[in-house]
Amino acid sequence: MVYLGYQAWGLALALSFVVERPIYFVLKNGFKRNRPAAALSDFRSFIQPSDQFSFPSGHTSGAFVFACFISQIFPQWSALIYLWALSVGLSRIFLGVHFPTDTVMGAFLGSSCALLAMGVLLP
Repeated sequence: MVYLGYQAWGLALALSFVVERPIYFVLKNGFKRNRPAAALSDFRSFIQPSDQFSFPSGHTSGAFVFACFISQIFPQWSALIYLWALSVGLSRIFLGVHFPTDTVMGAFLGSSCALLAMGVLLP
């Protein structure tokens, strides 16, 4: 985004992730919610996640940070970009590495951090 002449938008996007990532890690390590394969007997996930805990979904959180920004800069792409972010969250459930509430919280966290950063840095 910075390369497109949107320096303030680029800074706000960076701030979103600077705020979102620590909150994500605190929640993930604070709740220590086991992933579905560890929490449910006879359940297998399709992939092996890189970490142990599931709440919140970091992939979904990051996707919604990005979607919030793209939808503000290019409103004509809003439906498509939010559909993409939603598909990221749903894919985490279908792959068996998150519960639905993990992705809902990820979407809320990402959107909240994006809106906060836009509110602070953008006119």
